Formats: sequence, C-alpha cells, structure tokens
Amino acid sequence: MILLRKMARDRRGATAIEYGLIAALIAVAAIAAMEGLGNSLGNGFNNISAKLNTATQ
Repeated sequence: MILLRKMARDRRGATAIEYGLIAALIAVAAIAAMEGLGNSLGNGFNNISAKLNTATQ
C-alpha cells in the first residue's frame, strides 16, 4: 500500500512523458515545414531551369 501511495505522488514519469510529447509535436511541425519549403524550392529551381533551357535554344 505504501508503494502505491509513493507511485501516485511521483510526477517524474508524467513530466518525462509530457516532454516527450512536446518534442514529438515539434518534430512533426518541423518536418511539415521542411517538406513545404522543399517542394517550393524544387518548383522554383525547375522554373529557372526551364527558362534557361528556352533562353539557350
């Protein structure tokens, strides 16, 4: 019974889980932002490449 009371009062595990969830959320947001930026950069470079190809012909 004493062990159960100690475990109920111990908040270290809950805090670690909260920090883990926050880190996971930040990672998902960063991946989504980088994916959008990557697609945008890819489209920009493709447009420049196409314009250079028509200019040199």
